[in-house]
Amino acid sequence: MSDGSMQREMSKDAMAPLELLRESKSSIEEIISRMLSIKNQGLPKSENRELLTQMFLNFINLRQANRAILMEEERVRRERESSKSPMDLTSLQLHNLTYEKSHYLKATRSSREFKSKYPNIDLISEQDFFRDAPEAIKSQTLSNDASHDLMLKRLNFELHQRKEVCKLRAELEQRKNCLLEANSERAKFLSSLPLHLKSLKKASLPVQNQLSLPNPKKLKYHDLAELLPPPLYVMYSKFMAQKEAFEEKIDIEVSGSLKDAQSYARQQAELNQESSDDDGKRQRKRLKKESSDEAGLYRVHPLKLVLHIYDDETPDPKSHKLVMLKFEYLLKLNVVCVGIEESQDGPEKNILCNLFPDDAGLEPPHQSTKLILGDDHAFDESRTSRPYKWAQHLAGIEVLPEMSLFVTGKNNTQNSDTASVSDHYSVQTVLRRIRAQKKG
Repeated sequence: MSDGSMQREMSKDAMAPLELLRESKSSIEEIISRMLSIKNQGLPKSENRELLTQMFLNFINLRQANRAILMEEERVRRERESSKSPMDLTSLQLHNLTYEKSHYLKATRSSREFKSKYPNIDLISEQDFFRDAPEAIKSQTLSNDASHDLMLKRLNFELHQRKEVCKLRAELEQRKNCLLEANSERAKFLSSLPLHLKSLKKASLPVQNQLSLPNPKKLKYHDLAELLPPPLYVMYSKFMAQKEAFEEKIDIEVSGSLKDAQSYARQQAELNQESSDDDGKRQRKRLKKESSDEAGLYRVHPLKLVLHIYDDETPDPKSHKLVMLKFEYLLKLNVVCVGIEESQDGPEKNILCNLFPDDAGLEPPHQSTKLILGDDHAFDESRTSRPYKWAQHLAGIEVLPEMSLFVTGKNNTQNSDTASVSDHYSVQTVLRRIRAQKKG
């Protein structure tokens, strides 16, 4: 039987239940129409029994046709399932083959585009290879091609060298960690060292007092005093001598920046060297340039003297501090200025203004200062420290009168009074007057 005849037979068998279903449906519709017409026309109902019998027969035909249709549908479904399995297997095989094909194509393309790294490796030269490579590497036979065999041997030797370098790096890393741990322990010890030194210093104070050893703080001030300008150094030595000789109730300190003082000392040494080499031309030119700079007129030396004056009438010398003076040296004007530390314009400032007659600290003490300041000879009154004459005397700066006393015609009494005032510019007199002014 051919495929066409089989299909026609299957179509005929499949259409038979459908035709039976249509015929039964039409027959049932006609019977219902007949029964309705009998009812509407009022005809005898004897025909209804025969019509009901025909309807039941049609219902039986409907169920038979429905069953035949369901059985045919089940058969078709089984045939479809049996035909679908080989189709799915074939589709899966096709998908696998397509995936393998794409994979092989990708691998082929990557292989064709691959570039060897050998030309980019900076290998050791052949001469160095034959000289430095171990015999175990040189005696190997890795390829029949002589050039390729040599390349592989050089690569093995390169790998050998890199492994050795990695071992050395690991050893150095271990050594570095050990050193870091040691440095950490030492840093920890150094961080705690100031506390130990402080406690040791505190514990050694009774021994120093018993043996009359010099105070470390005093030694520190002595070291700083070496960098003071000559006027402040003279004043420092006078105050220290007064304190040690007469047990004066004062303390003298050197404050300021040690680094700036050292830098200034080096600059002065270089200027002196330049002036000695160039006959003073460069220094005179530099001084002329500085004299035109008004901002440098009141330039102060980095180091200052701080004088603590205590009450001399109390049993404890440190029980009551009367006043604290600050002495500073103006480099350009060559004068020593003094002021009361941490004080404003007020009663305490008048202590120094009224310390000696005609010495308010507003007039430049000598002629060179007046020439530098200019025609008005005005000193900056806004500054808290002033150039008192008694401070110049204590600093060893000689202040000569503008005119000779012989020319002015003053008698010997006036000369003796002037000499007496000059004699009063001593450390003991200045301290006594400051205490009297402060208490008064």
